[in-house]
Amino acid sequence: MSKYVFGVDVGGTTVKMGFFDNEGVVLEKWEIPTRTQNGGENILPDIAKSILNTMDEKGISKEDVIGVGIGVPGPVDGNGVVYKAVNLGWGVFNIAETLTGLLGIPAKAGNDANVAALGEMWKGGGQGYRSLVAVTLGTGIGGGVIIDGKLLTGYKGAGGEIGHVHIMDDEPEACGCGGHGCLEQYGSATGVVRLANRILAATEEDSVLRNGDVSAKSVFDAVKAGDKVAIQIATQFGEILGKGLAIIASVLNPEIFVIGGGVSKAGEILFEYIKPAYQKYVFPGSAETEFALATLGNDAGIYGAAKLVL
Repeated sequence: MSKYVFGVDVGGTTVKMGFFDNEGVVLEKWEIPTRTQNGGENILPDIAKSILNTMDEKGISKEDVIGVGIGVPGPVDGNGVVYKAVNLGWGVFNIAETLTGLLGIPAKAGNDANVAALGEMWKGGGQGYRSLVAVTLGTGIGGGVIIDGKLLTGYKGAGGEIGHVHIMDDEPEACGCGGHGCLEQYGSATGVVRLANRILAATEEDSVLRNGDVSAKSVFDAVKAGDKVAIQIATQFGEILGKGLAIIASVLNPEIFVIGGGVSKAGEILFEYIKPAYQKYVFPGSAETEFALATLGNDAGIYGAAKLVL
Protein backbone atom coordinates (compact mmCIF):
# COMPACT_ATOMS: atom_id res chain seq x y z
CA MET A 1 0.00 0.00 0.00
CA SER A 2 1.50 3.33 -1.09
CA LYS A 3 1.91 5.67 1.81
CA TYR A 4 2.95 9.13 0.62
CA VAL A 5 1.97 12.01 -1.66
CA PHE A 6 3.65 15.21 -2.77
CA GLY A 7 1.82 18.52 -3.20
CA VAL A 8 3.33 21.25 -5.39
CA ASP A 9 2.14 24.88 -5.67
CA VAL A 10 3.84 26.81 -8.47
CA GLY A 11 4.02 30.57 -7.99
CA GLY A 12 5.65 33.25 -10.11
CA THR A 13 8.71 33.51 -7.85
CA THR A 14 8.78 30.34 -5.74
CA VAL A 15 7.50 26.78 -5.94
CA LYS A 16 6.13 25.56 -2.60
CA MET A 17 6.35 21.84 -1.99
CA GLY A 18 4.97 19.49 0.63
CA PHE A 19 5.52 15.84 1.48
CA PHE A 20 2.45 14.20 3.08
CA ASP A 21 1.32 10.86 4.40
CA ASN A 22 -1.90 9.44 2.96
CA GLU A 23 -3.95 10.90 5.85
CA GLY A 24 -2.90 14.41 4.87
CA VAL A 25 -0.37 15.01 7.64
CA VAL A 26 2.40 17.22 6.29
CA LEU A 27 5.78 15.61 7.04
CA GLU A 28 7.96 18.28 5.44
CA LYS A 29 7.63 21.58 3.56
CA TRP A 30 10.16 23.45 1.46
CA GLU A 31 10.50 25.91 -1.43
CA ILE A 32 12.59 26.20 -4.58
CA PRO A 33 12.90 29.23 -6.91
CA THR A 34 10.65 29.34 -9.99
CA ARG A 35 12.96 29.65 -12.98
CA THR A 36 10.75 31.32 -15.58
CA GLN A 37 13.53 32.00 -18.12
CA ASN A 38 13.32 30.45 -21.62
CA GLY A 39 9.56 29.98 -21.51
CA GLY A 40 9.72 28.30 -18.09
CA GLU A 41 11.41 25.20 -19.53
CA ASN A 42 13.23 24.44 -16.24
CA ILE A 43 10.24 24.60 -13.90
CA LEU A 44 8.99 21.00 -14.15
CA PRO A 45 12.49 19.44 -14.35
CA ASP A 46 13.47 21.44 -11.21
CA ILE A 47 10.37 20.17 -9.40
CA ALA A 48 11.02 16.57 -10.45
CA LYS A 49 14.63 16.79 -9.31
CA SER A 50 13.64 18.23 -5.93
CA ILE A 51 11.04 15.50 -5.34
CA LEU A 52 13.41 12.70 -6.38
CA ASN A 53 16.14 14.14 -4.10
CA THR A 54 13.71 14.19 -1.16
CA MET A 55 12.73 10.57 -1.85
CA ASP A 56 16.41 9.66 -1.97
CA GLU A 57 17.14 11.36 1.35
CA LYS A 58 14.23 9.59 3.02
CA GLY A 59 14.88 6.22 1.40
CA ILE A 60 11.45 6.16 -0.24
CA SER A 61 10.86 4.13 -3.40
CA LYS A 62 8.49 5.10 -6.23
CA GLU A 63 6.20 2.26 -5.11
CA ASP A 64 5.74 4.09 -1.78
CA VAL A 65 4.35 7.20 -3.49
CA ILE A 66 0.69 7.40 -4.53
CA GLY A 67 1.38 10.39 -6.75
CA VAL A 68 2.25 14.05 -7.13
CA GLY A 69 -0.33 16.85 -7.37
CA ILE A 70 0.53 20.24 -8.82
CA GLY A 71 -1.32 23.59 -8.90
CA VAL A 72 -0.31 26.24 -11.44
CA PRO A 73 -1.37 29.85 -12.13
CA GLY A 74 -3.36 29.32 -15.33
CA PRO A 75 -6.40 27.47 -16.69
CA VAL A 76 -5.98 23.68 -16.47
CA ASP A 77 -8.55 21.23 -17.84
CA GLY A 78 -9.58 17.87 -16.39
CA ASN A 79 -6.86 16.05 -18.35
CA GLY A 80 -4.02 18.15 -16.96
CA VAL A 81 -3.59 20.40 -20.01
CA VAL A 82 -2.63 24.00 -19.17
CA TYR A 83 -3.94 26.69 -21.54
CA LYS A 84 -1.12 29.20 -21.12
CA ALA A 85 0.35 30.30 -17.79
CA VAL A 86 1.53 33.80 -18.68
CA ASN A 87 3.54 34.41 -15.48
CA LEU A 88 5.51 31.22 -16.06
CA GLY A 89 6.05 31.69 -19.79
CA TRP A 90 4.15 28.47 -20.57
CA GLY A 91 2.01 27.84 -23.65
CA VAL A 92 -0.46 24.98 -24.08
CA PHE A 93 0.77 21.53 -23.01
CA ASN A 94 -0.12 18.59 -20.76
CA ILE A 95 1.55 19.24 -17.37
CA ALA A 96 0.33 16.00 -15.80
CA GLU A 97 1.81 13.83 -18.57
CA THR A 98 5.07 15.80 -18.66
CA LEU A 99 5.61 15.57 -14.90
CA THR A 100 4.63 11.88 -14.85
CA GLY A 101 7.30 11.28 -17.52
CA LEU A 102 9.97 13.19 -15.57
CA LEU A 103 9.23 11.38 -12.30
CA GLY A 104 8.01 7.94 -13.24
CA ILE A 105 5.23 8.60 -10.69
CA PRO A 106 1.59 9.47 -11.52
CA ALA A 107 0.94 13.24 -11.51
CA LYS A 108 -2.26 15.28 -11.54
CA ALA A 109 -2.54 19.02 -12.27
CA GLY A 110 -5.03 21.80 -11.56
CA ASN A 111 -5.39 25.57 -11.48
CA ASP A 112 -3.80 27.04 -8.33
CA ALA A 113 -6.97 28.73 -7.02
CA ASN A 114 -9.07 25.59 -7.59
CA VAL A 115 -6.42 23.49 -5.89
CA ALA A 116 -6.28 25.90 -2.92
CA ALA A 117 -10.08 25.56 -2.62
CA LEU A 118 -9.64 21.79 -2.40
CA GLY A 119 -7.03 22.30 0.35
CA GLU A 120 -9.39 24.52 2.38
CA MET A 121 -12.23 22.00 2.02
CA TRP A 122 -9.98 19.14 3.10
CA LYS A 123 -7.97 20.61 5.98
CA GLY A 124 -8.90 24.31 6.29
CA GLY A 125 -11.81 26.73 6.74
CA GLY A 126 -14.16 24.60 4.64
CA GLN A 127 -13.80 21.32 6.53
CA GLY A 128 -17.09 19.47 6.85
CA TYR A 129 -18.61 21.08 3.73
CA ARG A 130 -19.06 19.51 0.29
CA SER A 131 -20.07 22.56 -1.78
CA LEU A 132 -17.98 25.67 -1.37
CA VAL A 133 -16.51 28.63 -3.17
CA ALA A 134 -13.04 29.67 -2.05
CA VAL A 135 -12.36 33.35 -2.68
CA THR A 136 -8.78 34.62 -2.60
CA LEU A 137 -8.59 38.38 -2.07
CA GLY A 138 -4.97 39.07 -3.00
CA THR A 139 -3.42 41.30 -5.65
CA GLY A 140 -6.36 40.09 -7.76
CA ILE A 141 -9.34 37.92 -6.87
CA GLY A 142 -9.04 34.18 -7.42
CA GLY A 143 -11.82 31.67 -7.05
CA GLY A 144 -12.10 27.94 -6.66
CA VAL A 145 -15.41 26.13 -6.94
CA ILE A 146 -16.21 22.74 -5.42
CA ILE A 147 -19.71 21.31 -5.81
CA ASP A 148 -20.58 18.05 -4.07
CA GLY A 149 -16.89 17.38 -3.41
CA LYS A 150 -15.86 17.81 -7.06
CA LEU A 151 -13.78 20.62 -8.53
CA LEU A 152 -15.69 22.61 -11.13
CA THR A 153 -13.07 23.61 -13.67
CA GLY A 154 -15.12 24.29 -16.79
CA TYR A 155 -14.47 23.47 -20.44
CA LYS A 156 -10.90 24.83 -20.64
CA GLY A 157 -10.12 25.07 -16.95
CA ALA A 158 -11.22 28.72 -16.75
CA GLY A 159 -14.16 28.06 -14.40
CA GLY A 160 -14.11 29.92 -11.09
CA GLU A 161 -12.59 33.14 -12.49
CA ILE A 162 -14.85 35.12 -10.20
CA GLY A 163 -12.51 38.13 -10.13
CA HIS A 164 -13.60 38.89 -13.67
CA VAL A 165 -17.36 38.97 -13.15
CA HIS A 166 -18.39 42.37 -14.58
CA ILE A 167 -19.77 44.38 -11.67
CA MET A 168 -19.43 48.06 -12.59
CA ASP A 169 -20.27 50.01 -15.73
CA ASP A 170 -18.35 53.15 -16.78
CA GLU A 171 -15.07 52.14 -15.07
CA PRO A 172 -12.33 54.23 -16.76
CA GLU A 173 -9.38 52.08 -15.63
CA ALA A 174 -8.65 48.72 -17.26
CA CYS A 175 -8.39 45.49 -15.29
CA GLY A 176 -5.34 43.26 -15.80
CA CYS A 177 -7.53 41.06 -18.03
CA GLY A 178 -8.22 44.00 -20.35
CA GLY A 179 -11.83 44.41 -19.22
CA HIS A 180 -13.33 47.36 -17.34
CA GLY A 181 -15.34 47.09 -14.14
CA CYS A 182 -14.28 43.59 -13.03
CA LEU A 183 -14.95 42.54 -9.43
CA GLU A 184 -11.22 42.35 -8.65
CA GLN A 185 -10.86 46.07 -9.45
CA TYR A 186 -12.74 46.79 -6.19
CA GLY A 187 -12.59 43.71 -3.96
CA SER A 188 -8.90 42.78 -4.12
CA ALA A 189 -6.05 44.36 -2.11
CA THR A 190 -5.31 46.68 -5.04
CA GLY A 191 -9.05 47.29 -5.39
CA VAL A 192 -9.34 48.50 -1.78
CA VAL A 193 -6.49 50.94 -2.48
CA ARG A 194 -8.24 52.16 -5.65
CA LEU A 195 -11.49 52.78 -3.74
CA ALA A 196 -9.58 54.45 -0.90
CA ASN A 197 -7.74 56.87 -3.19
CA ARG A 198 -10.98 57.81 -4.95
CA ILE A 199 -12.89 58.42 -1.72
CA LEU A 200 -9.98 60.35 -0.14
CA ALA A 201 -9.83 62.56 -3.25
CA ALA A 202 -13.59 63.18 -3.18
CA THR A 203 -13.84 64.29 0.47
CA GLU A 204 -12.14 66.90 2.64
CA GLU A 205 -12.87 64.90 5.78
CA ASP A 206 -9.99 64.25 8.13
CA SER A 207 -8.65 60.69 8.14
CA VAL A 208 -5.67 58.81 9.51
CA LEU A 209 -5.29 57.42 5.97
CA ARG A 210 -4.01 60.82 4.78
CA ASN A 211 -0.87 60.41 6.91
CA GLY A 212 0.82 57.44 5.31
CA ASP A 213 0.73 54.55 2.89
CA VAL A 214 -2.74 53.46 1.91
CA SER A 215 -3.10 49.66 1.81
CA ALA A 216 -5.88 47.17 2.47
CA LYS A 217 -4.30 46.63 5.90
CA SER A 218 -4.12 50.34 6.77
CA VAL A 219 -7.75 50.82 5.64
CA PHE A 220 -9.09 48.00 7.84
CA ASP A 221 -6.87 49.01 10.78
CA ALA A 222 -8.43 52.48 10.47
CA VAL A 223 -11.93 50.93 10.28
CA LYS A 224 -11.24 49.13 13.57
CA ALA A 225 -10.16 52.47 15.09
CA GLY A 226 -13.45 54.08 13.99
CA ASP A 227 -12.04 56.30 11.20
CA LYS A 228 -15.08 57.67 9.31
CA VAL A 229 -13.46 57.81 5.87
CA ALA A 230 -12.09 54.27 6.27
CA ILE A 231 -15.59 53.08 7.22
CA GLN A 232 -16.90 54.70 4.02
CA ILE A 233 -14.25 52.82 2.00
CA ALA A 234 -15.05 49.51 3.72
CA THR A 235 -18.77 50.06 3.12
CA GLN A 236 -18.23 50.58 -0.60
CA PHE A 237 -15.86 47.58 -0.75
CA GLY A 238 -18.45 45.41 1.06
CA GLU A 239 -21.30 46.63 -1.14
CA ILE A 240 -19.47 45.68 -4.35
CA LEU A 241 -17.96 42.40 -3.13
CA GLY A 242 -21.19 41.33 -1.39
CA LYS A 243 -23.11 41.94 -4.60
CA GLY A 244 -20.54 39.97 -6.63
CA LEU A 245 -20.70 37.01 -4.25
CA ALA A 246 -24.52 37.13 -4.34
CA ILE A 247 -24.39 36.78 -8.14
CA ILE A 248 -22.00 33.83 -7.82
CA ALA A 249 -24.17 32.19 -5.13
CA SER A 250 -27.27 32.53 -7.29
CA VAL A 251 -25.51 30.43 -9.95
CA LEU A 252 -23.69 27.91 -7.74
CA ASN A 253 -25.66 27.76 -4.45
CA PRO A 254 -22.65 26.88 -2.24
CA GLU A 255 -22.93 25.91 1.43
CA ILE A 256 -20.10 28.28 2.34
CA PHE A 257 -17.75 30.96 1.03
CA VAL A 258 -14.21 30.53 2.38
CA ILE A 259 -12.38 33.85 2.17
CA GLY A 260 -8.57 33.91 2.01
CA GLY A 261 -5.72 36.00 0.60
CA GLY A 262 -3.99 39.05 2.04
CA VAL A 263 -7.19 41.09 2.55
CA SER A 264 -8.65 38.30 4.72
CA LYS A 265 -6.02 39.07 7.37
CA ALA A 266 -8.36 41.89 8.44
CA GLY A 267 -10.39 39.08 10.02
CA GLU A 268 -14.09 38.68 10.82
CA ILE A 269 -14.72 42.44 10.44
CA LEU A 270 -14.77 41.90 6.65
CA PHE A 271 -18.04 40.00 6.98
CA GLU A 272 -19.72 42.97 8.71
CA TYR A 273 -19.33 44.83 5.41
CA ILE A 274 -19.83 41.99 2.93
CA LYS A 275 -22.86 40.22 4.43
CA PRO A 276 -25.43 43.07 4.37
CA ALA A 277 -24.91 43.59 0.62
CA TYR A 278 -24.85 39.85 0.05
CA GLN A 279 -28.24 39.50 1.80
CA LYS A 280 -29.65 42.46 -0.13
CA TYR A 281 -28.87 40.98 -3.56
CA VAL A 282 -28.87 37.20 -3.16
CA PHE A 283 -31.58 34.81 -4.40
CA PRO A 284 -33.45 33.50 -1.30
CA GLY A 285 -32.33 29.91 -1.97
CA SER A 286 -28.74 30.96 -1.17
CA ALA A 287 -29.51 33.35 1.69
CA GLU A 288 -28.24 30.86 4.28
CA THR A 289 -24.82 30.36 2.67
CA GLU A 290 -22.18 30.72 5.40
CA PHE A 291 -18.95 32.73 5.42
CA ALA A 292 -15.65 31.66 6.99
CA LEU A 293 -12.03 32.72 6.86
CA ALA A 294 -9.51 30.45 5.17
CA THR A 295 -7.13 28.91 7.70
CA LEU A 296 -4.31 27.32 5.67
CA GLY A 297 -2.79 30.58 4.39
CA ASN A 298 0.04 29.98 1.93
CA ASP A 299 -0.15 26.21 2.51
CA ALA A 300 -3.63 25.81 0.94
CA GLY A 301 -2.04 25.09 -2.45
CA ILE A 302 0.21 22.24 -1.32
CA TYR A 303 -2.60 20.62 0.71
CA GLY A 304 -5.00 20.87 -2.22
CA ALA A 305 -2.41 19.53 -4.66
CA ALA A 306 -1.86 16.52 -2.40
CA LYS A 307 -5.64 16.02 -2.17
CA LEU A 308 -5.89 16.07 -6.01
CA VAL A 309 -3.99 12.79 -5.98
CA LEU A 310 -5.80 11.27 -3.02
